[in-house]
Amino acid sequence: MEKRTQEWFRQSDYDMDTAEYMLQGGRYLYVVFMCHLSMEKALKGLYFERLREMPPKVHNLVYLLNKIDIKPPEEPGKFIVKLNEANIATRYPEELGKIQQIYTKPVATDILTKTREVLAWIRKQL
Repeated sequence: MEKRTQEWFRQSDYDMDTAEYMLQGGRYLYVVFMCHLSMEKALKGLYFERLREMPPKVHNLVYLLNKIDIKPPEEPGKFIVKLNEANIATRYPEELGKIQQIYTKPVATDILTKTREVLAWIRKQL
């Protein structure tokens, strides 16, 4: 595995640790944000490993999957789309109170669990 790939995955792991920390601290919006960021970095690591070029500076998970030319199984694929859609809402919430009602502890916990599962799948693609 290339050194740059390893760095992308190291940062992905760090972001997942941060997501866990945010869950424990009750900052559920940031759990979702960090899960997205972690998955983005893992995909960029896979992108670099497969294509041997720096990944584009984008946040779109589906775009990265398409550029890498891999297709996840159905359920993880649906989750990736869902997490991708949450990116803008959690990155730039229009109204904090409304977004906090959406991303509750059970929702954030579920997203954290599913993100771990997808990250494991991404690592298997290396």
